[in-house]
Amino acid sequence: MAELRNVDVAESLELVAEGALLLDVREVNEWEAGHAPQAVHVPLGDVPDLLDDLAPDRLIVCVCRSGARSSRAGRFLAEQGFEAVNLEGGMLAWSSEGEPLVAANGEPAVI
Repeated sequence: MAELRNVDVAESLELVAEGALLLDVREVNEWEAGHAPQAVHVPLGDVPDLLDDLAPDRLIVCVCRSGARSSRAGRFLAEQGFEAVNLEGGMLAWSSEGEPLVAANGEPAVI
């Protein structure tokens, strides 16, 4: 199993500002309830089918609700040759740090 580095919210923001992809692997209802504005949504189960859509030379910061599913996604991506890290604490940490969320309808929240 591939080794995966965890990053905190501050480091994830720096990485995204430097060009990394913020990949949200939560389910559709979670994404619609609230997500980072710069994130791209691919549910965890769909990640293997969308490898061709990911740039192999771009760092991927994986995120989910708490960090468990995104850790699995990141390890899988690393095994496929991508450079990936995991946002430790997920969207719960993102929200607790006061970072912005957008929602499909209404007030954004992390579920």
